[in-house]
Amino acid sequence: MTQATSKIPALALALALGAAFVALPAAAQSADKDKCFGVALKGKNDCKAGAGTTCAGTSKIDDQGNAWKYVPKGTCEKTPSKTSPTGFGQLEAFKEKQA
Repeated sequence: MTQATSKIPALALALALGAAFVALPAAAQSADKDKCFGVALKGKNDCKAGAGTTCAGTSKIDDQGNAWKYVPKGTCEKTPSKTSPTGFGQLEAFKEKQA
């Protein structure tokens, strides 16, 4: 094996390990948090907000039903939401109620 080809597996391993370590904080963060739909302010959602949005900060309205924000585990359905049918955040996306 040449010196160039022996570096390829080492590089692949390094990249794979780096990707694994990058993923750890998100997994650790979500362990004690819930994705709470309908509680993020306009442009303040944590990530993908459903159709018409791409990721963090792309929600179009306050309390958008398909946009989520991380909240402490167990608090989502106690967090007020002006658009939710129940008046509180939901653990799954929902269609906003009309005012």
